[in-house]
Amino acid sequence: MKKILLYLSAFVPLYILVIIKILIDIIFFNLSFNFLNTFTIILFSVLIALGGYGANMAIKHETTPKTMVKIVNATNITEKYFLGYFSLFVLFALSYELEKVSMFVVFVLVIILIGIVYVKNDLFYINPFLNILGYNFYDITFINLDNNKGEQKAKFFYKGNIENIDQPYVAYLSHENFSMLEK
Repeated sequence: MKKILLYLSAFVPLYILVIIKILIDIIFFNLSFNFLNTFTIILFSVLIALGGYGANMAIKHETTPKTMVKIVNATNITEKYFLGYFSLFVLFALSYELEKVSMFVVFVLVIILIGIVYVKNDLFYINPFLNILGYNFYDITFINLDNNKGEQKAKFFYKGNIENIDQPYVAYLSHENFSMLEK
C-alpha cells in the first residue's frame, strides 16, 4: 500500500492542475457541473489527500529504522528525472479534455499503466511533488556507521542541498531507490 501511496504522491501537482483547469472552465461557463466534472473533482481531491498522506509517510519515516551514515560521494541527480514528469503534467492538464468520457477513461488508463511500471520497477525516486516541497534527489555512496559493511550506494531524498559530506547524517534506508536523509 505504501508503494501505491508514494506513486499517487508523484502526481499531486497534476491532480491540482486538472482541478484548477476544470474549475476555471466552470467559472467562465466553458463547462457545467455535470456528473463527470463533479466526479473528476472529487476523485482528484481524494487522490491529492492520499498522495499527500503517502508523501507525509515517506517524509516522516515513522516505520523506517534510522541509521547513521558517512557520505563518501553525493551527486545531485534531481534534474535527470523530474523534467520528464512535468511535460506529462502539461500534456494531461492542458490538452486532455477530461469532460469527455472517452478522454477521462484514457487518462485513467494511462495513469494506471504508468503506475504499474512505477511500482513494479520501484521508481519511487521519480517524485516531483517531493521536489516541489524542497527535496533534492541524490545518488549517494555512503558508509553505514552502525554496521560497518563498507561502502554502499542508494538513492536519497534530502531537503535542501548536501554541502558538507564530512559530517554524519541520519539515514532512513527504507528502500534502495527511495530513502530519506537528514542532518
